[in-house]
Amino acid sequence: MSELTHFDGEGHAHMVDVSDKKVTSRVAVAEGCVKMLPETFALITEGRAKKGDVLGVARLAGIMGAKKCSDLIPLCHPLPITKVSVEMTPDASLPGIRIEATVKTTGQTGVEMEALTAVSTAALTIYDMVKAAEKTMEISGIRLVLKDGGKSGLFEAKRG
Repeated sequence: MSELTHFDGEGHAHMVDVSDKKVTSRVAVAEGCVKMLPETFALITEGRAKKGDVLGVARLAGIMGAKKCSDLIPLCHPLPITKVSVEMTPDASLPGIRIEATVKTTGQTGVEMEALTAVSTAALTIYDMVKAAEKTMEISGIRLVLKDGGKSGLFEAKRG
């Protein structure tokens, strides 16, 4: 395991100094899902949720979450995000909604936390919008699946 950079020599948390890092193009992709009962899945996919377009609202919430990441995670740097996309795929085999977020920037640090926050925020929004129908939904599998750019280069998670 590499050295944890969010702690100083005395073990105190601090924001990492990235001022000497090169500005590079960076991208991160994260995924997760919301599992639910078939009845709740039908409410969403058939557009019958009382609060409206669940997936459309969740997509916007995910984008907003990525943009607000540094306000939520104490040691994240505010970044000039150049792209956020949040894709939601209904999957009857779960049943539920699979979520994938891609975030890009050109900067001195990566956007992994922004991608993870986008997925988390989208998942929580799905839950919020249909919780009246089901409180037993499960948010799971949130993880980084790809990161590229910067000194550490390409990371791809094993699928499966």
